Amino acid sequence: MLIVMHHKAGQKQVDAVVRAVEAMGLQAAPIPGSERTAIGVLGNKGYVDDSTIRDLPGVQEVIHVSKPYKLVSRDFHPRNSIVKVGNIEIGAGRRPVVAAGPCAVEGEEHILRTAKGVKAAGADLLRGGAFKPRTGPHTFQGLKEEGLKYLAAAGKAVGLPIVTEVMSPDNVGLVAEHADLLQVGARNMQNFDLLRELGRIRKPVLLKRGMSATIEEFLAAAEYILTEGNSQVILCERGIRTFETATRNTLDLAVVPLIAELSHLPVMVDPSHATGKRSLVPPMAKAALVAGAHGILVEVHPEPEKALSDGPQSLTFQGFEKLMKEIGGLSSFLGY
Repeated sequence: MLIVMHHKAGQKQVDAVVRAVEAMGLQAAPIPGSERTAIGVLGNKGYVDDSTIRDLPGVQEVIHVSKPYKLVSRDFHPRNSIVKVGNIEIGAGRRPVVAAGPCAVEGEEHILRTAKGVKAAGADLLRGGAFKPRTGPHTFQGLKEEGLKYLAAAGKAVGLPIVTEVMSPDNVGLVAEHADLLQVGARNMQNFDLLRELGRIRKPVLLKRGMSATIEEFLAAAEYILTEGNSQVILCERGIRTFETATRNTLDLAVVPLIAELSHLPVMVDPSHATGKRSLVPPMAKAALVAGAHGILVEVHPEPEKALSDGPQSLTFQGFEKLMKEIGGLSSFLGY
């Protein structure tokens, strides 16, 4: 439920409504606006009788929100949210950002070399997996804590914030010590214990869409994080599973403008995992930015043919440099 206050309502009237909501055993979340204040009501398991609220002084309107997500929606938060990662701001009105790096951290020298390469080409963030969720148990599973430390050191050496995946609630604290942006992979989008734990920290979170998740399920997953108090969430489209087999997944670019209608959270796109094919990454990266994405994640490897994971979808340094120049050419069209 969303309570919209009259534009002339004072703080005493707002406080009175908050007390009335709390007296009903629910949570009240005031949302100050430039013209008026709204109050989100959380914690209800079903329909809420608004008769005790509707007639309070200063209340203009009571809106019942039937969606499974509230804090994530524009009903509760009409203004665009900006997420800060290090010194970089991500969101509407900001220059789109590029996170680049290998699928997996393969060693200290490897990640440092990659960090220098993507930094030179103009990347804004360094990405790399230390904890790797793989489809098969016999494939490379990542260097774990050792890889995390290598990634953090490489990011510090070249001056790039780092983004890496966290897979377990038990590892949130460890990853948060080193990473600037904590990623939730597609397989963990509905790992609700993990989402709740990430909601209790004050580090930004990159939430990837599940392989078969609807938009409603995607936004509801983000709601778990916001409900625990962490509003610094970026959504990431990385392709969904369909009947098509020519590409690794089907990149649903319509989700970018759709989420902009439904939610205030920033959206990034991962064309590498979506297509699984190196030649398709640059055109789909540019298409994502034209669709309104606030950033892209691109896999880059110094020697993709020797990569321990996802080599076929990884760009070379030369390929990434070319993509960054092409993105620069879009600047006037995109308005930045």
